[in-house]
Amino acid sequence: MRRSNISLSLTKFALAAIFLGLASCGGRSESGKAESVSKSPVEMSEDVNDDDHTPAIVAFMVSPENPRPGQVFRVMVTGGKDNRKAKIEVSSSSGSIQPEKSRSGDGLPLWQIAEFKAGGEGKYHVALDGNSAAGLNFLVKAKPSASPTNAVWNNKHGWDSKMEALYSAWINALFFDADERASWKALDQVTQNQEKNFLFNYLSLGEDDPAGKSKVKMQPDCADNPFYLRAYFSWKLGLPFGYHECDRGYLGKSPKTGRWITNETNLSNANPIQKFNTFLRMVMNGVHSGTARTALKDENSDYYPVPLTAEALRPGVVYADPYGHTLILVRRVAQTGDSPGVLLSVDAQPDGTVGIKRFWKGNFLFNTNEKEVIGEPGFKAFRPIELKDGKLRLLKSDEIAANSGLIPFSLQQKGMEGSKFYHMMDQIINPKPLDPQVAMLDLIQALYEQLNVRVTSVANGEAYLKVHPGAIIPMPGNTSGVFQAGGQWEDFSTPNRDLRLLIAMDAVLDFPDKIVRSPDDFKLPMLQSAEHVKKNLEVLLEKKLNELAITYTRSNGSEQRLTIAEILKRKEAFEMAYNPNDGVEIRWGAPENSPEHSGCHRHVSASQLKTMNEVRVWFHKRLHPPT
Repeated sequence: MRRSNISLSLTKFALAAIFLGLASCGGRSESGKAESVSKSPVEMSEDVNDDDHTPAIVAFMVSPENPRPGQVFRVMVTGGKDNRKAKIEVSSSSGSIQPEKSRSGDGLPLWQIAEFKAGGEGKYHVALDGNSAAGLNFLVKAKPSASPTNAVWNNKHGWDSKMEALYSAWINALFFDADERASWKALDQVTQNQEKNFLFNYLSLGEDDPAGKSKVKMQPDCADNPFYLRAYFSWKLGLPFGYHECDRGYLGKSPKTGRWITNETNLSNANPIQKFNTFLRMVMNGVHSGTARTALKDENSDYYPVPLTAEALRPGVVYADPYGHTLILVRRVAQTGDSPGVLLSVDAQPDGTVGIKRFWKGNFLFNTNEKEVIGEPGFKAFRPIELKDGKLRLLKSDEIAANSGLIPFSLQQKGMEGSKFYHMMDQIINPKPLDPQVAMLDLIQALYEQLNVRVTSVANGEAYLKVHPGAIIPMPGNTSGVFQAGGQWEDFSTPNRDLRLLIAMDAVLDFPDKIVRSPDDFKLPMLQSAEHVKKNLEVLLEKKLNELAITYTRSNGSEQRLTIAEILKRKEAFEMAYNPNDGVEIRWGAPENSPEHSGCHRHVSASQLKTMNEVRVWFHKRLHPPT
């Protein structure tokens, strides 16, 4: 794999120990005087820690913020391979406490979480493998003091490399075992999982209790989703958070940022949970599809572009789609001798559902042609916010590049050709040449997963119209509106999903030819030419496409089974299959006068059909109209 030399790491024994909460600002003794919390200096080095180029320990974190006597608390440690396997030790004046259970993840950054049960009140100490000098102190106290504020929340410290590492580790742990089959009806269903969410009830307000009367509510769409996760993490840990109002731009001009709104906004509600929920609604109203596509050089933007390297594409990094969709990286599954690597992300849909998506051409569109795309897409990270002398400030790009602990700023993706982008990503995800059969089967599986997700999307529209018989879902009357409009059209139509699906179909059908075009990217059998391998793949492709099938429910309530091979024969029909006002059979491309089509009695109006025919050219060209 090509690896970047610009990413610096911490040495094996360097530690930036930090306790977030009482210890981050110095704990309080019974008399109310501040108790010091020891911190080890950060020792920087250009040497990497292990074969994966992962840093050594970056930070400690204890959750909840204020453990009570007898309460279970958890310690998270981020770091490299050796430290992930090391023993997290907790001690108090009464002696050491043994962990009740632990789990670890493969980041980046790598992390370990251990669970303990607190004893009585007093000072506690966390260390790793007995290295007390590199540990931290925290307090267990029955009645922690509250800090009332008119702001949404108070800032305790700014974003730095340690906080960014903890953010990445938290995102990775939150979605660690999820695969492409995972989906949730809302983002708060994810954060209400106590086992997965390290910050579950971190503030001891019952804020994540599923049965609680007052709890965090999060149901974002795709543009809001990254901001909701970032805001949630910031709120819990007292970190600054902000977003910019911006316009949507136009061809030749990227969206431009305007007013900056932060967590220092005054809200009168005294309940911190309700105050946070109100602020999230402000975020939802302020963030839109153009927010992530501001110019790569815009230093007032909420995101900054990162390099295409395995080290930079860590959990929490956002992918800004050229046409307004956003996804958040959550996990990388390493390539093995038997299976390809996988890069997983999470996204949200207009109806608030959240699901896992893998990186591939069918899910991650890339286009930098300024005549076709508004703004500048690509992989981006949140621009860190500094807290200095009580004031908030976004870091400049050169400051980010100079900070060895942050993901570097990079203009590498600016103007990049799509073929180069996908080739570089293939090398990052699969650094070793793939077996052609394994690679193709994985691609077919990705298409199959995409089709199954579409089954649910189409069924959601059918369910709505079943409850509202005779209803007509309004359709935008212009091309860009078909792909961008909100309301019921956004909830139940599938133009964006179907465009991606068509691109995915093309990628699967093209794969045997790809072997001939780029044989060096694959591990070809000895004494076999690329042409011979192509012919074998075509036979295998036909077999697998006839084996895998989806099932949808027809208008008469019966089930219809369709193999992928049958769906691919209907490829052109999917250029006109996104309108929920059409019957479900039409949405799955059933040929007219076929037995499958016979029960279909719902059709779009003449005016909507006229608009669809005008829009069809974009599907045929596999391009998204500028939005």
